[in-house]
Amino acid sequence: MDDEYEKLIRRMNPPRVVIDNETCKNASVIRVDSANKHGILLEVVQVLIDLNLIITKAYISSDGGWFMDVFNVTDQDGNKITDEEILDYIQKSLGSDACFISSMRRSVGVIPSTDHTSIELTGSDRPGLLSEVSAVLTHLKCSVVNAEVWTHNTRAAAVMHVTDEETGCAITDPERLSKVKQLLCNVLKGSNKSREAKTVVSHGVTHTERRLHQMMFADRDYERIYNDGSDEAQRPNVNVVNWYDKDYSVVTIRSKDRPKLLFDTVCTLTDMQYVVFHANVDAEGPEAYQEYYIRHIDGSPVKSDAERQRVIQCLEAAIERRVSEGLKLELCTTDRVGLLSDVTRIFRENSLSVTRAEVTTRAGKAVNTFHVRDASGYPVDAKTIDSIREAIGQTILQVKGSPEEIKQIPQESPTRFLLVGLFRSR
Repeated sequence: MDDEYEKLIRRMNPPRVVIDNETCKNASVIRVDSANKHGILLEVVQVLIDLNLIITKAYISSDGGWFMDVFNVTDQDGNKITDEEILDYIQKSLGSDACFISSMRRSVGVIPSTDHTSIELTGSDRPGLLSEVSAVLTHLKCSVVNAEVWTHNTRAAAVMHVTDEETGCAITDPERLSKVKQLLCNVLKGSNKSREAKTVVSHGVTHTERRLHQMMFADRDYERIYNDGSDEAQRPNVNVVNWYDKDYSVVTIRSKDRPKLLFDTVCTLTDMQYVVFHANVDAEGPEAYQEYYIRHIDGSPVKSDAERQRVIQCLEAAIERRVSEGLKLELCTTDRVGLLSDVTRIFRENSLSVTRAEVTTRAGKAVNTFHVRDASGYPVDAKTIDSIREAIGQTILQVKGSPEEIKQIPQESPTRFLLVGLFRSR
């Protein structure tokens, strides 16, 4: 009955989307009005973020049964949104026809296929972990078509979409899937018996980044194993206080701005069962400021100091998970079976640890991004990068990011690999 009542309310008050390119001189203004429900803010933000739009300002109000959002957005180059395809997609995704069905797209024209098997992995992070996971999948004749890997606070999580090497379709044989789970669990456990490793195999379609937040939250990556204060300056400033007159808890966040920051914090508040009643977001400068007026889904503000600390820790973790540590390497080449396994093996052989990775396959092309750092904690050696690029292909692997991540060494010590020309020859 509750579900039918919700549908009736939505039919009587359909969502309304207004996109204004005149009011603000440097951003498109998107206003969304709708009947309120838990999680609706996340769904709206998710649609905008999946289109790779930058949210520079936001005003949220959802007190009572009505929800109103105003977003100032630009494209990646800081321009207003004028592409008719994108404007039409926003209208359809957030308007009355969509009923706020969660966006499953990463960008315009790219829709995840259901013809794959989804593998979710959580476990202890260590150098070479992605290489070992990729090698197991290659050995089991599984082809990785898409993957996203996050690491944070000694933990690792990955969502990988794989297909059968021979058929190019999802893997459905229960016995084979069981073997995949068993071998991957063994890799994830490694020598660490104190923390659980988990492998889940499914055929459903999920929003990868939302799922990674949920997985790392469930894995308690927000619990800091040690806190010597050395990283205090790098951490975001998160504060939670109770406004007793209005029965709200007020969450304020100050951190270095970056893409998808708003999505990450809203995602975590939603998964922690908090409702955002009002919010103000300003990310026009290098520092982002976010202010949320929240209550728990049961209607109460934050009740104890322990709960307050947990909210702070979880929001810090949500912000830090996507922070790109290390040197950024971009690989673009014709896709083939075992490509990810070969690339990550070369990284491992050169003592590089992958801190974050995004693997995509589009029209037979592999477009992969890796954030790597030296496994010993030192800056990445320039000679090591030169040798890796020689092995993989100078034009195939490009170095992005700041030059200070690379340590120059004067002596000549080029490392030669038997794998030189491996990618070019294949």
